[in-house]
Amino acid sequence: MDEPAVIGRRVQRLRAQLGLTQRQLAEPAYTPAYVSTLESGKVRPSEAALRHLAERLGTTYEELTTGRPAALATELRLGLTDAQRALATGEADEAAVRYRHLLTEAELHGFDEERAEALLGLGDCALETGELADAIRHFEACEEILAAEPLPRRARAIRGRAVAHILAGELRYACYLLESTIDELGISGLADPEALVLLYAAVIGPYLDMGALARAARAAELALALAPQVSDPALVAGMHRQVARTFLAEGRTADADASLAKAQSIYRQLRLRTDLAHCHWMRGYVYAQEGELDAAERELRTARDMLAAKRAALFTAQVEVELADVLRRRGQHAQAMALLTPLTELGDQHGAVHAGGAHRLLGLIFEERGEPEQAEEHYVTALGLLERSGASGDVADLCRLLGDLLRRTGRVEAALDAYRTGLGHRAAPGTTTLGPAPMPPRV
Repeated sequence: MDEPAVIGRRVQRLRAQLGLTQRQLAEPAYTPAYVSTLESGKVRPSEAALRHLAERLGTTYEELTTGRPAALATELRLGLTDAQRALATGEADEAAVRYRHLLTEAELHGFDEERAEALLGLGDCALETGELADAIRHFEACEEILAAEPLPRRARAIRGRAVAHILAGELRYACYLLESTIDELGISGLADPEALVLLYAAVIGPYLDMGALARAARAAELALALAPQVSDPALVAGMHRQVARTFLAEGRTADADASLAKAQSIYRQLRLRTDLAHCHWMRGYVYAQEGELDAAERELRTARDMLAAKRAALFTAQVEVELADVLRRRGQHAQAMALLTPLTELGDQHGAVHAGGAHRLLGLIFEERGEPEQAEEHYVTALGLLERSGASGDVADLCRLLGDLLRRTGRVEAALDAYRTGLGHRAAPGTTTLGPAPMPPRV
C-alpha cells in the first residue's frame, strides 16, 4: 500500500475526474471533513474506508491503494504464459522480446512476482541462444527479487545459473551451487519435491562429466523416487532425459532408451520442440554407443536441424560434436572436420568442454590419417581446455589417447607422464574433490 499522501492525491484526482464533491464521495458512511483530511494525507485510512471510496470512484481497492491498473496483474500473467509457450516451442528470440516488455511493465508498476518470472524467462532465453553472461545476470537479478522468499521459490533461478556455469565449462562451481542448495533445502525442512527433482536432474550432467559416477547414480535414484510427487510434466520429462545419462554411464542402454522414450512422449504432447530435439540428440548418442551408426546419424541430424532452426546456437554446436564423431567412425573424415573446425573457436566464451571435445575428435581424425604431429597438437589443446573445466573423465580418456600416441612415436617418458596425469584424474572413481555429497532429503 502506498503512503497516505500518495493515496490522498489519488482519491482527489479520481474524484475530480468524476466531478464529485467531497460530500457526494463521503456519504452516507463518512463525512466531507474526513474525505478532506484523507485527501490532504493527514490520516491513514482504514481498509473499510478505502473499499467504500474505491466503490464510489469506480475502481478497485488494489488500484486505489497501489496505483496499479486493476487488470494489469492478470494481463502480465497471461503475457508470461504466452512468452513461455514461445520459448518452449523454440522461438527464443520472440520470447525474449515479450519477456523484456513484460519486465518493463512489471517494474513500472511494482509487481515483484511478475518481475521475477520475466527475469527467469529472459535467463532461459539467453541459455537457449548461448549468451551465458546475460543468462547469469538475469538469474542473479531474479534471486535478488526473491531473496526474502522460501528457498524452493528460488530453486529455478539457482538451477538456471548453475546450467549457465555448466555450459561455460565451470563444472565444479555449478556442482557447488546445486549441492549447497540441496543441502540447504534439507536442513531448513523445505524439501519441496519439485525443487529437489529440478536440482537433482541438473546436477547429473556435471557429475558425469567430472567422473563422479556414484553421485550421478544416487542423484538419479533420488529424482526417480520423488517424481511421483511432481505435478509438472515438463519437469518430469526433463528428469527422465537426465536420468538416461546415468543409465548410459552404467551400460544400461535399454533403460536409457526407455527413459528417453518417456521424455519424448511428454514433450510431443506438450509440443515442446526444443526439448524434443534434446531427446533426439540423446537417442542418437544411445545408438552411437550401440554401434548403430546409421540410426545415430539420423537422430543427431534431426536434433541438429531442429535446434539450428530455432537459433539455439550453443546446443547446436554440442550436437555437432556428437554428429562429427559418428561421421568419423563411418570414415567420413572431411564431413566431420567441416563440422568440428568452427567449434574449436568456442573456447572459453561458450564453454571449454565442447571446444575440447572438438579438438579431441580432430586429434583422432589426424591420427587415423597418419598425421601424428597435428593429432598431438589437437590433443594437447583439448587437454588444456578440459582440465580447466574439471571434466575428469574426459581428461583421463584424453591422457590415454595422448599417451598412446607418444608411445607409438617413441617418446616413452612423455607417454608415461601423460598416463600418470590421466591416472590422477581417475584415482578415486565415482567421487569428486567437492567434499561430502549432499544428504538425501526427508520429504
